[in-house]
Amino acid sequence: MVDFSALTDTELTDFVKSGDQRAYIEIYDRYKTPLQQHAYKKLGNMAEVEDILQELFIYLWDKRETLTLTSSLSGYLFTAVRNRIFNLYYKKQRETTYLDSLQDFIDREEPATDLIMREKECSTIIEKEISALPPRMREVFLLSRNEGLTHKQIAERLGTSEQTVSTQIRNSLKILRVRLSSLFAWFLLL
Repeated sequence: MVDFSALTDTELTDFVKSGDQRAYIEIYDRYKTPLQQHAYKKLGNMAEVEDILQELFIYLWDKRETLTLTSSLSGYLFTAVRNRIFNLYYKKQRETTYLDSLQDFIDREEPATDLIMREKECSTIIEKEISALPPRMREVFLLSRNEGLTHKQIAERLGTSEQTVSTQIRNSLKILRVRLSSLFAWFLLL
């Protein structure tokens, strides 16, 4: 039986290339702590360090058959950790830039194009439903809502009673509520 702890890095690498898990475990045991300490000095976050090391050792095992080392195993591993740290820094920088631009957008309070389009669609649907009301009911409703006239003013303008105006507005609101209820439910879901 082979004592893997006594083997050199080159010999361990050869065993790993042939698929020997014990050699792989020896490399892991031999380099985990030094790599962990090195990465922790750079990152200061143990969770990120553990993620980087796990990714590195998984990569090492997955690519074992095609792995070609141009330098020593330790040089390869420390360089791989350094590159993963750079990638992490780059990823964090992109995330920060994205979050900053998103916060700037939110702070400007500019409405999104999609929201503007939905608002136009809703307005068109509401106008269509209002235009589908009976003519006199539509006229009373528009005088009330668009021109802001009171029931008394509408009654005087149209030569009818306030009670008739009140009934027309109440009926128009009932009709519109029924016709537009699905629209508002849809709009609330967005």
